[in-house]
Amino acid sequence: QIQRALRSLCIPLERLHIMKGHMMEDMCKGLSRQTHAQAKVRMLPTYICSTPNGTEKGNFLVVELCQNQVRTVLVTLFGDGNMSPQMVYKIFDLPEGIMQGEGEALFDFIAQCVSQFLAETTPSDTSISEERLPLGFVFPFTCRQTQLDKAELLSWSKGFSCSGVVGKDVVQMLQSAINKQETGGNGGGGNWLSSWRGWKSSQLAPGQPSHVEVVALMNDTVGTMMTCCTEGRPCEIAMVADKGSNCCFMAEAYLVETAEETSGRMCVNTEWGCFGDDGTLNDVFTPYDESVDEESSNPGEKRFEKLVGTLYLGEIVRHALIALTAEKAVFTGTDITVLKEKGVFTIQHVLDIINNEDGTTEVKRVLEVLGLQPSERDCGRVQQICRAVVGRAATLHAVGLAAILSYMCQTRDMETLMVNVGVDGELYKGYSRFEEILQSVSRLLSPECLATLLPSRDGSGRGAAMVTAVALRLAAQRRAVDEVLGPLRLTHADLEKVQALMRQEMEKGLGKHTNATASVRMLPTYVSHTPDGTERGDFLALDLGGTNFRVLVVRVTEGGISMASEIYVIPAAIMQGTGEGLFDHIIDCIVDFQTKQNLMTQTLPLGFTFSFPCQQVGLDKALLLTWTKGFTASGCVGQDVVQLLREAAQRKQHSGLQVVALLNDTVGTMMSCGYDDPKCEIGLIVGTGTNACYMEEMKNVGTVEGDQGRMCVNMEWGAFGDNGCLDHIFTHFDRVVDETTINPGKQRFEKLISGMYLGEIVRQILLVMTEKQLLFQGRASSKLQTRNIFQTKFLSTIELNGLALRQIRTILNELELDASFEDSVLLREVCQTVSLRAAQLCAAGLAAVVEKMRENRGLDRLSVSVGVDGTLYKLHPCFSLNLQKTLKELAPNCDVSFHLSEDGSGKGAALVAAVACRTA
Repeated sequence: QIQRALRSLCIPLERLHIMKGHMMEDMCKGLSRQTHAQAKVRMLPTYICSTPNGTEKGNFLVVELCQNQVRTVLVTLFGDGNMSPQMVYKIFDLPEGIMQGEGEALFDFIAQCVSQFLAETTPSDTSISEERLPLGFVFPFTCRQTQLDKAELLSWSKGFSCSGVVGKDVVQMLQSAINKQETGGNGGGGNWLSSWRGWKSSQLAPGQPSHVEVVALMNDTVGTMMTCCTEGRPCEIAMVADKGSNCCFMAEAYLVETAEETSGRMCVNTEWGCFGDDGTLNDVFTPYDESVDEESSNPGEKRFEKLVGTLYLGEIVRHALIALTAEKAVFTGTDITVLKEKGVFTIQHVLDIINNEDGTTEVKRVLEVLGLQPSERDCGRVQQICRAVVGRAATLHAVGLAAILSYMCQTRDMETLMVNVGVDGELYKGYSRFEEILQSVSRLLSPECLATLLPSRDGSGRGAAMVTAVALRLAAQRRAVDEVLGPLRLTHADLEKVQALMRQEMEKGLGKHTNATASVRMLPTYVSHTPDGTERGDFLALDLGGTNFRVLVVRVTEGGISMASEIYVIPAAIMQGTGEGLFDHIIDCIVDFQTKQNLMTQTLPLGFTFSFPCQQVGLDKALLLTWTKGFTASGCVGQDVVQLLREAAQRKQHSGLQVVALLNDTVGTMMSCGYDDPKCEIGLIVGTGTNACYMEEMKNVGTVEGDQGRMCVNMEWGAFGDNGCLDHIFTHFDRVVDETTINPGKQRFEKLISGMYLGEIVRQILLVMTEKQLLFQGRASSKLQTRNIFQTKFLSTIELNGLALRQIRTILNELELDASFEDSVLLREVCQTVSLRAAQLCAAGLAAVVEKMRENRGLDRLSVSVGVDGTLYKLHPCFSLNLQKTLKELAPNCDVSFHLSEDGSGKGAALVAAVACRTA
């Protein structure tokens, strides 16, 4: 019988693995917005988003509402890694009857205790008496917390049943009582015992030496975690193994769907005592556990807690002994009436029995004190049962810990997790083997994790002060961060102003007499139609925009478009030689390509994408204004580029060349999307640079003769603001970046938006934040001081939602920066701020375009498509969504859809040629 009883209390390893899996499933349920209400493991957000870093300092008041007492603590932190806080305590007994009286009276009493405590502990210390004193409130009841300082009581327990509190914000109730006390209110509010009134008037000092502000509410588990954090040693899990049992840990904030916070981490209070209430633990419940459950005040509830809480362990032993006596395995022939009494066998009895290694002398003494007459054999068997019950409790704590460890490891995308665990509670302190079992079983269940157990020191006092101190540190940091990033955060009104200014500059650029002074040039492209889908045939395309150039043949058939292409290199000697040499080289490459493709016998129309500044005077006529990108070929500036290509073809006796159109990549982008969607009448590039084009009414294009139809206008909007009209949104960071470019004061709109500059803007912000001690402990590496070291592609990596922050740490390590977790979170916020502003400004420019098109056409509602290209738009995880959302807000009467362009400079050039042939 003894062996059977012991086996029933021993859970096999494979069953522990299954239990761990169930616990992890329940944790995920508790975190999900959809399934939270049904979850047994509640996973309540605490709104604590950071652990102490050792710099916290100041005076912090803590009030803890205990079983029948109010405990007040004044904690002074010195910013020394929290190694030696100064602490003063006072405990007040709750007056009889107050636990079942009116809620207002309870909170008035707590406020009076605060007043009395401060009057006694801080009479001469003016540094405390003159300042605002932050208070942390330890309230060990189930609450729905919606902020760190906002929590609604869901239900009383532990003998409390005060009226008028359930459903109310307990922080607000305490703050109101404190305010009433400070202003000399009488603190009445209830007809509870006059004995306390007498005590109050005789004991409590009038007034209070400072303004007390409740800044945080928490339970003791969270406090346990916080007290185990010291400088350079964060603690991210806490477990309390006491009368009840609970655990909390730092979860990735985006996974806590029941809270609004999405960046960084948040401490989650698991409330794991109810694990198994859905029946998942039924097979490990012994008949003894069932008896304990039936006798409890809440049968069928808190099943896990009833297996592990010290409130229940003595009762499990008692029922096991009753059953074994009935089977004549113990206490044969002796009277065990005493064991029939509930609560007679306490956790202290159990601990005294199991912690004694010297034979059974102590066991015999404990059992005799209880009124039993045990034999030597009875003593040995009772000790075995006690060890099995408590050992099982320790093992189940290890299962819960293992579930949390593996969950943290998986959600942080780590191969191994090393973490500190703060532990407190009667079982942890009282059972000598608890720590050993917790370590060994959790290692077996989660071998990928290494947990270091740290003993907590006064979680509800010192730990609560830490929570309060961290909350104040984060609030101060938030104010400083907002001050730095504030100028980059644009309001709806700011964006409407940019939209109006863009419209103004567009009108100037289109005007015959104002074009020369406009910052937005609005260049005519002589492209008068977009594809309509009837284009057919083979076309050549050239794409010249840098050291490489491409030649393509594009076949347009009823079944769609197919392409073949080849890339050719332009040697530096040719780029910087003569114009004749450059264009002869281009013709040589075209001949090579046509030969390979068997096209030498055909004369195909050719579209030429030429990405250098030109003044276009016809679809196939454009004068080069200046070379860029390292080209300096002589004899080209001021000449017609198409004519230079034709002359080279004559020199090379290549007669089968028919250049019908010259264009830039923005127009090509619009055209390549226009083939699939006839509504595509806007082209947008957001990559290294930025530009846009759109179909404007001919009558509005003052720089070209004729009023009929439409023409595509190349806006060259990168230069928007070069006349100073955007100075009001240029920040200090933008000015610094502008001054260090090769063209200060030029392309100013582009410098706020495009990929070439965003990384450098972020770097400038990081330098200022480091200087203000907000990042990297105020130490900037020499690498961070290097211009353009922070690449724009880093923004894309950093902003990927849910991306493990260790990938951000990898980037920071490349920059030789020693970054904490909080640094990584703040870096992400900086990147998000900069890229959001870029997307919003781009949307403001686009809003001006679509609204002008709508008004041009006299429509109440415009439906139009945009062809887009560029790495920033395509690769950044949030840019396109932010742009589209802002555009909807700024141009609500326009339905705009976006298409990603495929090869605007190749396919687009061929389609310009195809449309030219069709319209001709």
